[in-house]
Amino acid sequence: MTTTFELSPGVLTSREEIAAVYGCGTFQGIEPADAAGKVFVYSDPNAGAEFGYTFDGRADDDEFGPLYRYTGAGVNGDQKPSGRNGSLLTAAKKNREIHLFVADGTVPGSSAVQQRYIGPMVVDLVKPYDVRRGPGKNGVMRNVLVFRFRPAPGTTPEWTDADRQQAATKSGYEITEPVVDIPAPVTLPAQDATKVKKTEQHKTAETVMDVPAGQRKVLRREGELVKAFVAHLTAAGHETHSFQFTIEGEPGTLTPDLYDATAHVLYEAKGLTTRANVRMAIGQLADYRRRVPGHETLRVAVLLPSAPTPDVQQLLAEQKIELVYQTEQGFTGWPID
Repeated sequence: MTTTFELSPGVLTSREEIAAVYGCGTFQGIEPADAAGKVFVYSDPNAGAEFGYTFDGRADDDEFGPLYRYTGAGVNGDQKPSGRNGSLLTAAKKNREIHLFVADGTVPGSSAVQQRYIGPMVVDLVKPYDVRRGPGKNGVMRNVLVFRFRPAPGTTPEWTDADRQQAATKSGYEITEPVVDIPAPVTLPAQDATKVKKTEQHKTAETVMDVPAGQRKVLRREGELVKAFVAHLTAAGHETHSFQFTIEGEPGTLTPDLYDATAHVLYEAKGLTTRANVRMAIGQLADYRRRVPGHETLRVAVLLPSAPTPDVQQLLAEQKIELVYQTEQGFTGWPID
């Protein structure tokens, strides 16, 4: 334990000590300290596992670098991007620092949970959170917000292998709504006054700052495409939803874009009509299709905002993957025969 408290990644502390220094609460996973200009986040992957989900923890790096996932506030019912969850989304706008802690045993000589400081974080600039399905404290399935944290610029987080997302104990699936709305992006504060012992130029954080505009446009284009196609299918009397797959022995989830339950067709949407994006969709569909109930008769399709090149169309045909793309008149390639 510290005697003179200092927010340095790797330090061991407790909620009570943080509260005594910064004037925040001690009971919630997200504790704003308004007067100090900070928001403290306490992550406990074991607590989530008790409820049957393993969303929290250090996720695999993606194309923008290190990522930590954190399930938001709200024990029962659908979680909302307001209240304590909203304090994370507005932290940058209000120039408040986000500080992440992970439960790490108990305080010596006490039953209180010991907290290990990971470091200062920012909510992902492009996609602040994912919506996942998980049981509440009452056992009823609901939507939860899984926040996507990145290390704050110029900082090095003190996380270990023990902080990684836990693997699912069994394979299964939950029915979800298609993702048609991308959460509003957030922006970084002008400067970060966090005091850190180990400081280096964090290239990953710089990359995240450099690329959000283009990536955000692609994500929004993809969301708008799925939304328009869902409306098209609904008007035709088709029922749609999606899936959340968990794989035994693996952390995280797999989430296809859209499933047409009436026609038994699984779609993967892409916001750009490029060979690279189509190849990615082919790989995703190959993985997803094995897990869909009734996969023996399942048909799969790629949903695009416009027609790809003839050679890419031939590639899809050879893989026995249908192609549906948007035009001014509607959607070409639908209905799928």
